[in-house]
Amino acid sequence: MKKFLVINGVNLNMLGVREPEVYGSATLDTLYEQIRKKADKLNCHVDFVQSNYEGEICDKIQQAYGIYDGIIINPGAFTHYSYAIRDALGSVKIPTIEVHISNIHKREEFRHTSVLVAECLGQICGLGFKGYDLALEALCDAVED
Repeated sequence: MKKFLVINGVNLNMLGVREPEVYGSATLDTLYEQIRKKADKLNCHVDFVQSNYEGEICDKIQQAYGIYDGIIINPGAFTHYSYAIRDALGSVKIPTIEVHISNIHKREEFRHTSVLVAECLGQICGLGFKGYDLALEALCDAVED
């Protein structure tokens, strides 16, 4: 069975509270339940981690090496400046898809650039929680049994 790690970064623990006009009113637990249901349909396993700490996210990426077949990452604001997370992804070479709930290209100028995407298979943004489901489908297709 394929195994995937879903990493949610800084401030995503505040889903449902933080800027509901941008991120909606659903919580992180709601998101995890949705992803679990999708994983069941795709016959794969998912684990979750959320951290507001850049170093902890790097640790989780490094620890994923040899264990997970792919990573879905929503690094939050770390997207725009974390060369440490970028280097962690580059060092393990695990197929990764970057996801954003909002459309980062329609927001403030500083949000338009991702320093991580070059280490990813692709990026999905602006589709809300559905982006995670699409990322999981794409990883299932991209990763061989």
